[in-house]
Amino acid sequence: MLGLMQSQPLSISSLIEFADRHHGDGEIVSRRVEGDIHRYQWSDVARRSRQVANALDGLALQFSDRVATLAWNGYRHLELYFGVSGSGRVLHTINPRLHPDQIAWIANHAEDQVLCFDLTFLPLVQAVHARCPTIKHYIALCDADKLPADSGVPHLTSYEAWIGGQSTSYEWPSFDENSASSMCYTSGTTGNPKAALYSHRSTVLHAYAAALPDVMCLSARDAVLPVVPMFHVNAWGIPYSAALTGCKLVFPGPAMDGKSIYELIEAEKVTYAAGVPTVWQMLLGHMKPAGLRFSTLKRTVIGGSACPPAMIDSFREEYGVEVLHAWGMTEMSPLGTLCTLKNKDLAKSPEEQMKLRLKQGRAIFGVDMKIVGEDGAELPWDGKTPGDLYVKGPWVVREYFKGEGGDPLVGGWFPTGDVAVIDSGGYMQITDRSKDVIKSGGEWISSIDIENIAVAHPAVAMAACIGMKHPKWDERPIVAVVKKPGAEVTREELIRFYEGKTAKWQVPDDVVFVDAIPLGATGKMLKTRLRDMLRDYKLPTA
Repeated sequence: MLGLMQSQPLSISSLIEFADRHHGDGEIVSRRVEGDIHRYQWSDVARRSRQVANALDGLALQFSDRVATLAWNGYRHLELYFGVSGSGRVLHTINPRLHPDQIAWIANHAEDQVLCFDLTFLPLVQAVHARCPTIKHYIALCDADKLPADSGVPHLTSYEAWIGGQSTSYEWPSFDENSASSMCYTSGTTGNPKAALYSHRSTVLHAYAAALPDVMCLSARDAVLPVVPMFHVNAWGIPYSAALTGCKLVFPGPAMDGKSIYELIEAEKVTYAAGVPTVWQMLLGHMKPAGLRFSTLKRTVIGGSACPPAMIDSFREEYGVEVLHAWGMTEMSPLGTLCTLKNKDLAKSPEEQMKLRLKQGRAIFGVDMKIVGEDGAELPWDGKTPGDLYVKGPWVVREYFKGEGGDPLVGGWFPTGDVAVIDSGGYMQITDRSKDVIKSGGEWISSIDIENIAVAHPAVAMAACIGMKHPKWDERPIVAVVKKPGAEVTREELIRFYEGKTAKWQVPDDVVFVDAIPLGATGKMLKTRLRDMLRDYKLPTA
C-alpha cells in the first residue's frame, strides 16, 4: 500500500518560486565587477531567472544541454543558477583559476553550448574560445554599454541585452527529479579533471540538510556572505539554502582581499560567512593591526582544508565569532560533516570542547560514513584508529560524467581519499589525505597536525608538511614554512616550538623556508608541486 500524499518532484525551480512567493522582499546585495554595490530582492531574482529561461529557449537549447559560467559571486550568476537548471538545462560552473588548457579541455569534455562570463575573464575567454567548438554563444555578464567594441570573441552578447527583451513569465517545466541540474569538475591534481553531475533531487535534499540547526543553521534572520566561490561546488550549496530559507545574501564579487571583505561584512550587517582558511587569514591579517572588531558577525563556516587551531582561537577569543569546522568534497555536493557540539558536550571544559571543535564534525543526515583498514574491514570509532574514509548518501556521486575513471565505488561506498579517525560520539577528524600521510617506522604521522602547530607560531603565515625518504624510518616529516612579512624565526626556534605539543618522534626533522607554497585552483596546498620544488632536498638526519 502506498501513502496518499501529493507527489511533486524536488526541483530547483521550486526553490526560487518559494523564495519569490514567501520571501520576495528579502535582499540580495552584490559588489559588482564594475566596483559599485547592486541591490535588489528575491522577487527580482525570480523574475530575471524566468527571463534567463526564456532566453535559453530562444537559443533552441535542448533538455540537459550544458550552459557554462566563468563568473564571480554576484546576482547575475545567481540568476543563472535558477534560470538554467530550472528550465531543464545543466549549469556548468567552471573554475577561472584553472590553466586555459584545462578550461578548454573541461568545456569540450562537458560539450558546453553557451558560456556566460564576467568581463574580468575576457582575456581567458579570448585565449580559449577558438579551441571550444561546441560553444555556440558567448554572453558577457554586463550591461550593453559595457560590452567591448572589439572583443575578439565571435557573436559576443551582453547579458542585459540577452535577457532584457524576454518575457518575465515562464512556466517552469516538470521533469524527473533525478534529472541533471548542474556539474562541477574536480581540481584534477592527478590526471584530467572528472565531473560530478548533480541532480535536482540531490541539490534540494542537500539544501534542506545544509540549513538544519546542527549544520549551517540558516534562517530568514541571517545575512549570509558566501566567500566560497559560486564556481566551486555551488558555493557549498548556500545559494539554494538561501532561497529555501529566505535569508539575505551578500556577494563579494571579485574583491576578495581582507579589507574589502571586512568592509562588506560591516556595511551589510553580515551575521554568517563561509569560506576557506586562506580567505580568513587575509581577513584577520587586515583586522588585527588596525584594531578592528565585528559588530554583527556571529558564525563562520570554514572548510576546504583543515582550519588551524590558532584561527579558531582567534575568531572565538578575540572577536566572539563561533567557528564551525566543515568537511566535504566536490563528489559530495559538497557537505559531509559539520562540527556543532551535542548537548552532552556543553558541560565539558573549554579545553575539552576545543578538542572537539578542531575535528571536522558529525555526519549530516543524508551522509553515512565509515573508516576501513588496508584489508577493507571497518575500523572502530575509538578516536584513535585511523583508516580510509568512505561515504555514501543521496548527494554523493555514484559515477563520474561520461564514466571517467570507471566505477569509483567500493561495495556501494565512495572512497574519499582521506585518512580519518572517528570517536565514540561520531565526531570525525581528517588526519591526512591518503596520498599525503607520512609513514615513519611503521607509524602514521598526520601532516595536518604538524602544519597546525607551525601556523600557531606568530611568525608563520603558512606551513605545509610532507614526508621525505629516510633509510631507516622509511619517511620523516619536514615542514615548509612561509614567514609573515617582516617576521623572523629560525629553524631551531620552530623545532623547539613543537616541544610538548606532539610526541617527540612526530616532530619534523627539518624546517625549510620558502617564499610561497603552491596553491591549487580552489586554494588548497599542492603538495605534489611542493615535493617537486624540493626534489633535490636531502634530510639532515638521513
